[in-house]
Amino acid sequence: MTAQHNPDFNSMLEFNNPNPVTLNIVLKGSWQLQNVLPPVEPVIRKLSSSLQIERISFSCAASTSWDSRLLIFLSKLIRYCDENRLQVITDGLPAGVRRLLDLAASSPTIKATSQRGNNESLLSRVGSTTQDLVAGAPDALRFLGASLKSVARLVTGKAQYNRAEFFYILQQVGPQALPIVSLISFLVGLILAYMGALQLERFGAQIYIADLVGIAMVREIGSLMTAIIVTGRTGAAYAAELGTMQVNEEIDAFKTLGISPMDYLVMPRLLALVLMMPLLSLYAGLVGIVAGIIISVNVFDLSVYEYYQQTLRALNFTHFAVGMMKGTLYGVLIALAGCLRGIQCGRSAQAVGQATTSAVVTGIISVVIAASVTTVMLQKMGMYEFH
Repeated sequence: MTAQHNPDFNSMLEFNNPNPVTLNIVLKGSWQLQNVLPPVEPVIRKLSSSLQIERISFSCAASTSWDSRLLIFLSKLIRYCDENRLQVITDGLPAGVRRLLDLAASSPTIKATSQRGNNESLLSRVGSTTQDLVAGAPDALRFLGASLKSVARLVTGKAQYNRAEFFYILQQVGPQALPIVSLISFLVGLILAYMGALQLERFGAQIYIADLVGIAMVREIGSLMTAIIVTGRTGAAYAAELGTMQVNEEIDAFKTLGISPMDYLVMPRLLALVLMMPLLSLYAGLVGIVAGIIISVNVFDLSVYEYYQQTLRALNFTHFAVGMMKGTLYGVLIALAGCLRGIQCGRSAQAVGQATTSAVVTGIISVVIAASVTTVMLQKMGMYEFH
């Protein structure tokens, strides 16, 4: 029957039935790409034509050599058996073939997320997202606890980390971020000064542009815009770096050598952002004030001295302290989000991209929530009563 489909079928394959429910497939000859080999379809037809067969097994005693061609044949056959709930016994295959088949079965597969997303309703997607958040909460809490322990070991002098690498990370997080922070803060300060002055000009109160820009940039907008910039720049870099190390099994190597990944990888990155974010927030506020001066002097005919004196009257130490406190909090959240997603990364290139995206989204959401909560709390404490 099968020889009509392929002239080499009988010379390469043979069937025997040790019992009615088991089909034994005997592989013969050389299973290599340069040879004319039998297709898998005749075997599938034989399996589908017999309702009694529940399992298949293999015999390779008559096989002389093999390469990837045999793996392709077996993979197609095993996939068909899995779909039709047929048991596959691979004990008769060579040890190398079994290892490669196990490796192929354990490798991550790409899910058809786009098709699934199109078929899912909005309520179903919201439910799935909520379930993922709830399921990930314990891991996030354990990571937070491990981070606190790592910081405690740093304080007591027991942390294992590379000081030279820490200063390198510090340079990347701080000085190298100044150009983009300067640009964004300057443009935001220009927009804030111009839009505020258009309203204040109606009452002849252009001088209060200094109050508006100074307080807003120093207390709120400077630290918030810096946090968003650092999330996309540094938080994503943290996730990509640690995710790549996870893919290359470097983190597993640290554990094998007795080196804590939290001490060596996470703690320096967390400490670098905690130290740099308050300074970057303060710098962003000052750049925004300079932008306000430019708009006031060139568009609304205020002098630099008047703007300077009004800014000094509007600002006090509390405004700077609040802005730097928020910057520190944002730095902690960004570092935790980036390192957490990097540590949780899977073992594929696709997983690195997903971890990077998730780190940015998690960081921005955390920063915005923290900004809202701290603003309400400070207002309740009376720290937003300006005089």
